[in-house]
Amino acid sequence: MRLPEIERGDGFANRLLISFISMVSGMRLPDAARVAFYHKDFFGVPMGAWTQATMRGPSPWSVAERELMACMVAKWNACAFCVGAHGAVAAKEMQRPAVDEAISDFRTAPISGELKSALAFLEVMTQRPRELKAGHAMAALSAGVSRQGLIDAIAVGTLFNIVTRYANALDFAMPTPEAFERAANMLLKRGYAP
Repeated sequence: MRLPEIERGDGFANRLLISFISMVSGMRLPDAARVAFYHKDFFGVPMGAWTQATMRGPSPWSVAERELMACMVAKWNACAFCVGAHGAVAAKEMQRPAVDEAISDFRTAPISGELKSALAFLEVMTQRPRELKAGHAMAALSAGVSRQGLIDAIAVGTLFNIVTRYANALDFAMPTPEAFERAANMLLKRGYAP
């Protein structure tokens, strides 16, 4: 059952803006964007700024690689909404089959060795955080991940370990594949800042 809070904003202006964006885009504004409009000062603006910096700021990782990291964290946290959303964005700049293969088994997917090493680190960080040791970081660094690359991957993992949990807790509605595609185009064009 969906929480009623996700369907109401903190004011008439937010509800009007959400309705307008939905009408102009031709699709229901995804719940992730709706959450960003609610209680903007407390949640939307700070979370949007952090997400924008992590996912679109300067990094040794491409936008597609960071979106794939987010998608994989979502997979490990059983968040179908975020797998669909971030997989769609990654597929806009990577080949869709490579994204699908990574979702299935990143170790055998046609992605770089550095990205596989970063994902191996994020897998432990996400699924077995108490087991995470310096050796996991050393393994990623030895495989060619730069120090900044590892820091940026950790930022993506941290962010999406939070996002996937609130997406699951609020039971985000699952858009159609076509809606995910349209939303992916918007995310590539405008980013994450509310």
